[in-house]
Amino acid sequence: MAQIYRGRFAPSPTGPLHKGSLVAAIASYLEARKHNGQWLVRMEDVDERRNVDGAADCILRSLEAYGFEWDEDILYQSHRKQAYSQALDTLRHQGLIYPCTCSRKSLRAKAAQGEILTGQLGYIYPGLCSDNHFSDFKPADYAVRIKVPEENFGFTDELLKHHSTQNLKHDLGDFIIRRRDGLFAYQLAVVVDDAYQNITHVVRGVDLLDSTPRQLYLQQCLNYPRPAYAHLPLILCENGDKLSKQTGAQDIGDKADSALMVACLDFLGQKPPSGLEKDTLANVWQWAGENWNLI
Repeated sequence: MAQIYRGRFAPSPTGPLHKGSLVAAIASYLEARKHNGQWLVRMEDVDERRNVDGAADCILRSLEAYGFEWDEDILYQSHRKQAYSQALDTLRHQGLIYPCTCSRKSLRAKAAQGEILTGQLGYIYPGLCSDNHFSDFKPADYAVRIKVPEENFGFTDELLKHHSTQNLKHDLGDFIIRRRDGLFAYQLAVVVDDAYQNITHVVRGVDLLDSTPRQLYLQQCLNYPRPAYAHLPLILCENGDKLSKQTGAQDIGDKADSALMVACLDFLGQKPPSGLEKDTLANVWQWAGENWNLI
């Protein structure tokens, strides 16, 4: 029996939906529908300090206004702490995690002295605390890091069509999966939730490309299935930064704009016909569904 395609859109409620987020929503939605699959929405609100009151509802209103239809109830990461704790326990039983008491200040000092290397992803953590025992510390005194092997983790991107490989030991070192403040790291939460929701295909921005090998490793450790991945180009500001809430991206609101939809389709390389931007939203969706091609 063929596997049912299950995709998802997973915004963070740190502000309203903007054009860059709409691009990701459109691409993931149309790719799921092209494969007669299911499309889910997940609120990645695990970092509660960054959440903006009302932003989650605002995002959902925008999606509804633009005609998106999700196939299951919204999943909120803020309601999933027990699942993340259970995953952490599984990793602990395997002897894969340890408490890390290093502060950012101490790591900066060691990097300045040449004791720690710095790579493209930041400090390459050399396992300074790997001999620590959980019983020796209070939870508020440490972050939790996972040990990484000297092994390449790679995948072939379905959109970029090239094989991306990362040696976690050389490029990153042991990485944090639960922060000192008790919040679970994105890398762990997203892996646990993708498995829980039986996600088979992940379509998201290329800014998360470097996160994928870490997620592949966690999937391996937790014996989870591996989804297929496709990473989309990003809309950039004039200065070259990613268009985001932090760079002042404009709220798309809760009134659908066919012209904005068409602009997003054009950005995604779909070559919409002239005049479609003046048509109804329903007709824009119909054209997009009939002509969608991610590759």
